[in-house]
Amino acid sequence: MLPATFKLCAGISYRHMRNMTGLRKNAMVALHHEMNRLAGPGPSNWISQVRRRSSLLSSRIQEEGFSEEEMSYVKQGENALQKAIGILGEQDGWTIETVAANGDKVLSKVLPDIGKVFKLEVVLEQHPDDLYQELVGNMEQMGEWNPNVKEVKILQKIGHDTMVTHEVSAETPGNLVGPRDFVSVRCAKRRGSACFLAGMSTQHPKMPEQRGVVRAENGPTCIVMKPCAEDPEKTKFTWLLSIDLKGWIPKTIINNVLSQTQVDFANHLRQRMTNNVSMELAQAC
Repeated sequence: MLPATFKLCAGISYRHMRNMTGLRKNAMVALHHEMNRLAGPGPSNWISQVRRRSSLLSSRIQEEGFSEEEMSYVKQGENALQKAIGILGEQDGWTIETVAANGDKVLSKVLPDIGKVFKLEVVLEQHPDDLYQELVGNMEQMGEWNPNVKEVKILQKIGHDTMVTHEVSAETPGNLVGPRDFVSVRCAKRRGSACFLAGMSTQHPKMPEQRGVVRAENGPTCIVMKPCAEDPEKTKFTWLLSIDLKGWIPKTIINNVLSQTQVDFANHLRQRMTNNVSMELAQAC
């Protein structure tokens, strides 16, 4: 199903096919079904509230009023989501990089034309809705709780689902990898009980390359959050990471840095969510 879906979706990127309403509708419907398949069955607390606004078909209707530049970013975000879903949908060929004592796991796989990608698989105590709010709604606050990130800034928002961001990473311990910055287009969607946050590198006039900072590239990347089958109040959290740090860095160092970054991220996110609950309880007293 995936290859056919991507061929159909890719077809709308050709100029002579963009105005073929039926094809565009079919492409969005196909991607909608593929996202639902990846999300899997499970209870949802917001289906009735979200589907009208998060539906890919409804989003496509809303996007008709966007400028050519805005539509370019929307299509880049959708393309990142399509590619990421395709990678995550393939279960074979993954190699375990590391397994933490708490069960957090990082796997890797080498893909043609992309290179090595990493996949974090963890279970978090919070509901996907709360995690989505933190990672999407409070995106610019990430530097407050993740020491691997110096800053995240939203450069431009396009509709409900798409944004362009600038991120600056911190240097690694021992300065094995110096600071990097990224300009990314991000696509955030909800499908039933699952949440998706996909992205890939792009360019934006507000953020040209900065002197003294290496401009790295990422994508396709994607975070998928869905309720655990055993306990719907907990979240099965999957993070696909594909990144090119640039510069002359041995692959062994890159592999260690990226896998450890994913494990650290899960721990920092857990602490952030715990602190949020503590603050809410304190305010309620």
